[in-house]
Amino acid sequence: MEKEKILEVKDLNKYFGQKQVLKDVSFEIREGEILGFIGPNGAGKTTTIKLILGLQSISSGEVKINNYNIVTDFEQAIQKVGAIVENPDLYMYLTGRKNLQLIANMYKGVTKERLEEVIKISGLDNRIDDKVSKYSLGMRQRLGIAAAIINKPNILILDEPTNGLDPEGIKELRDLLKKLAKEEHMGILISSHNLAELESFCTDVCIIKNGEIITTTSIKNFKKSDKSYYIIELDQTKGLDKLLKKDDEIINDNQIRVLREKEQLASLVKELVQKDYKIYEVKLIEMTLEEAFLKQAGGNIID
Repeated sequence: MEKEKILEVKDLNKYFGQKQVLKDVSFEIREGEILGFIGPNGAGKTTTIKLILGLQSISSGEVKINNYNIVTDFEQAIQKVGAIVENPDLYMYLTGRKNLQLIANMYKGVTKERLEEVIKISGLDNRIDDKVSKYSLGMRQRLGIAAAIINKPNILILDEPTNGLDPEGIKELRDLLKKLAKEEHMGILISSHNLAELESFCTDVCIIKNGEIITTTSIKNFKKSDKSYYIIELDQTKGLDKLLKKDDEIINDNQIRVLREKEQLASLVKELVQKDYKIYEVKLIEMTLEEAFLKQAGGNIID
């Protein structure tokens, strides 16, 4: 059964005066999906997010959240949305709990049980009664997300949430978002200019450049290719230069890295054996999201 569509962005255009900053931007998110919205700084990520949230006017096109149009049915559309654009707004001199209580007061029917639930989900149980000024950047980010989901939204929108986080903070954020997608059945839109950080937890990827969408697909499909990288371990690598192609490399005295289709790999292995090389291991190396991107786009536009 197909999952429910939560967010639908269709042919979105945005002009600032005569300058067009978004050109026919379209993508969608279904429940349980984490969409990595990737592009260099200035590509149009934050502008797209602001249009989705009704924070800026749409020049043309349409945004629907839970089947409600963000322009004509704003209140219904925004009702089940949690978002952090740029940095979470927190009162540094108050405790984490006090911050969440203030947010809870803005909504109808947020129970004490829900408050405790989001504290637990965010993993801040042990530090929730400390002042936010004592929190690490990663903890503040998680508190911001706890505040954003307090009213049980089914879509969470985060603009560059990994900025400034150390590896531990990124891991904690990643684990939290995967948990929200799986256990709370949320659709999550997360923008970033860093491919490597999103690879381990996004289900889908949408790449934007100069206000235009280049590709939208699942991470699995994006990384899929006719050719794959293989590491071949041999008794020696002397004299191999003639057998290697442009994208291949000799790693050390006993290993080579080759880019081949399966049939081509079989032919290479056969040729190596015929030339009396001893082969100890052939290992498939999964392409990183960045490698797949560079391979498909033919150049790095994310920097």
